[in-house]
Amino acid sequence: MTTLRITAGPDSGARIDIWLASAVIAEGFDFSRSFIRKLIDEHRVLIDGKAVKPSHRPNPGDTVELLIPAPIPSDIPPMPIPLDIMYEDGDIIVINKPQGMVVHPAPGHYTGTLVNALLRHCGGELSGINGILRPGIVHRIDRDTSGLLAVAKNDASHRSLAAQLAARSVERRYVAVCSGRFKSAVTVSQPIARHKTHRKKMAVEPCGREAITHFKPIEVFGNASYIEARLETGRTHQIRVHLAHLKHPILGDKVYGPENQPFAGQMLHAGVLGFVHPSTNEKMIFETPPHDYFQALLNRLRN
Repeated sequence: MTTLRITAGPDSGARIDIWLASAVIAEGFDFSRSFIRKLIDEHRVLIDGKAVKPSHRPNPGDTVELLIPAPIPSDIPPMPIPLDIMYEDGDIIVINKPQGMVVHPAPGHYTGTLVNALLRHCGGELSGINGILRPGIVHRIDRDTSGLLAVAKNDASHRSLAAQLAARSVERRYVAVCSGRFKSAVTVSQPIARHKTHRKKMAVEPCGREAITHFKPIEVFGNASYIEARLETGRTHQIRVHLAHLKHPILGDKVYGPENQPFAGQMLHAGVLGFVHPSTNEKMIFETPPHDYFQALLNRLRN
C-alpha cells in the first residue's frame, strides 16, 4: 500500500471527491475521479486519521491521506513492441515514443500501447501508483505526439518524479510546426478546462486550471513556422490548445486545426526532457530530434 499526503490550500472549499481529483493532478498523479470516489467509499481517504464522506469539504491546512492499495495483477498483455530506449536503470526508463502510439490502455483499447511494450520489456518492474492500466506512467504525451517521456520502475521513483512535476522543476521542451508566421517569443498564461460541448477536446476557459506555455520561433516560412514550446505546467493538450488560441494551430492537428490536412501526422515532438534522478540526485537531460516525417516537412518548407 502507498500513502499519499496532500495539504489542503485556501482553494479547497469544494467537496473532497471533486477537490481531490484536481489536487492529485497538481501533485503529479493521474487518478480519475471514479478512482478517487472508490478510495473514499473504501474508507481510504482520511483526515486526522478518520475516514471522510464524498460530501466532506476540507479546511485549509488539513492534511488529507490517501491510502492507495497495491495494484492487483493485470490482465493487460505484454507485447513484443520495439522500444526506442534513451536510458534505463533500476529506477527509471526514458523512452522516445513514436507518433501514433497510445501511452496506456483504456477500456476497449488494451493492446498496442506503450504500457503493453513496457510490460514485456520490464516485467514486474514498474510502479503501481497509477493503477493497473497505467503501470509506471508518471506523465503522458498524446498519441499523435512523438518524443520523450520518463517511466518509473518503482513507487519511490514515481513519487520523486511526480513531486518534481508538481514543483515545475522538470524541463519539458517541444518543437512544433504551426500555421502562420510566428514572429516573436510569447508566453501564454490561459487556464484550460474540458470543452463545454466537445467532450474530447480541451479549451481556454476562465474556470479552467492554470496553464502556462512559453513559445519562441526557430524558423519562419511563408505561411508556417517552426517553433519551440516550453511547458511550465502540464495540462491535457496544453501546447495544442494554446497554439489554437493564438490562431497558430499545429500542422496535422485535426482536433484543434482544420480536419482535412495534407500532412503525414501531427507536427509536435517532445524533444528535451530534464529532471533529477530519483536515487542519485544527478541532473539528467535527454534530447532527441524529430522523426523523419517531421524533418521531411521542414525540408519542404525550407525549399
